[in-house]
Amino acid sequence: MTTSDPGARRSALRRVSAALALTAFAAALLFLVVVSIRRWDVLLASVASLGAAVVAAWYVVSRRGAVRAAAAALGAIALVVFVVVILASQSGRVLAVGLALAAVSTAAAGYALAAPTAQADDAEAAPTARQAVLIMNPRSGGGKVERFGLVDLCRQRGVEPYVLKPGDDLREVAEAAVARGADLLGMAGGDGSLAIVASIASLHGLPFVVVPAGTRNHFALDLGIDREDVPGALAAFDDGVDTRVDLAEINGRVFVNNASMGVYAKVVQSADYRDAKVQTASALLPDMLGPGANALDLRYMLPSGAEAVPGQLLLVSNNPYDLAHLRGGGMREGLDGGVLGVVSLRVGSAADAEKLAALEMTGQVQRFSGWDEWTASEFEVHSAGPVEVGVDGEALVLDPPLRFAIRPGAVTVRRPRAALRRSRAARPARITARSTLAALWQVATGREAEVG
Repeated sequence: MTTSDPGARRSALRRVSAALALTAFAAALLFLVVVSIRRWDVLLASVASLGAAVVAAWYVVSRRGAVRAAAAALGAIALVVFVVVILASQSGRVLAVGLALAAVSTAAAGYALAAPTAQADDAEAAPTARQAVLIMNPRSGGGKVERFGLVDLCRQRGVEPYVLKPGDDLREVAEAAVARGADLLGMAGGDGSLAIVASIASLHGLPFVVVPAGTRNHFALDLGIDREDVPGALAAFDDGVDTRVDLAEINGRVFVNNASMGVYAKVVQSADYRDAKVQTASALLPDMLGPGANALDLRYMLPSGAEAVPGQLLLVSNNPYDLAHLRGGGMREGLDGGVLGVVSLRVGSAADAEKLAALEMTGQVQRFSGWDEWTASEFEVHSAGPVEVGVDGEALVLDPPLRFAIRPGAVTVRRPRAALRRSRAARPARITARSTLAALWQVATGREAEVG
């Protein structure tokens, strides 16, 4: 790849920006040390406050969600402390230089930490489909199909729309579309419906279009598709870019997100879940995770080879999640890692429940002592009787053993080109992600591939 390549130029600029961000940060701290060397009180307060302000600003420009809000609050407090300390020492020059270097570091970090993904404008367009079909669930998402006029929009694009009718079997509908000659399948609905059509597309080697017309649409989110712009997802039919992603399965049934047992499964089984997912989870979790909650009748092996002690939650996902809260909101770094993510949770006492509640509130459940997570290509769960499982938000009861497997690169997802422009910074923050300082160092030294 030559330097005339736009991608190579951008990579070089990001490395320079990362180096500049770190250099300006170090220069600001060194400058404070030099000018305040005779005033240890001013030196310590100014270095600590400006350092905290700059690092917090890095997080503000590179993260989203709770971490960004917390970083903004911390940064504001640290900046106020810095300004007060410097003004109290009657050094306007130090204030101006310190703030200028901090601003340079923040701006450079913002550019450097933009996503290292392929550039949308440079990505090769997928071939035009001869006969594209979009299947739609009119009940998903409170009627998004009708609200956004997806049928008319499909016809305008030359895409055959099929609106599911009462009694339709989605799998049969998708197979019938293939039998009629469809060479591109799409689904507008929730993640459970997407999984079914994705499995048919995978079976026949056809590309698959995801239209986020459900309620939560976690699969679309992790693909970079804007869940708020439902009509925009249809651009994949005209100017799409193909990406191979993994599918997971439980006893032969494909899922795109996760299969949950215990806490999540109980929430999904609730009659109120479909209409009020977050509220239902918030209401049920305390009883399910309290000291009186029953442990799961599930037997499975830990990576060490030892049998796990039953807990209150077991989650198996298509690629690992970075979960900050039990109530959901976790994301996956990618959908092409070729592994299952496995998470288990055990709450053994009232004290444990209190600690978990505190960590839940701050988005740090992964720090809980009863939390275990690992990856595997296959995973098997045994039980004495049928198991309640929430699969992509659908309530199921399955006979054991439950056999999970990952299917690497099983389906080609055709995404709208705009999905490639969504950077990591556009995603909710991941509490356990590598620090921004480490991320900047990786970019600056050209070893970003190791960050993953």
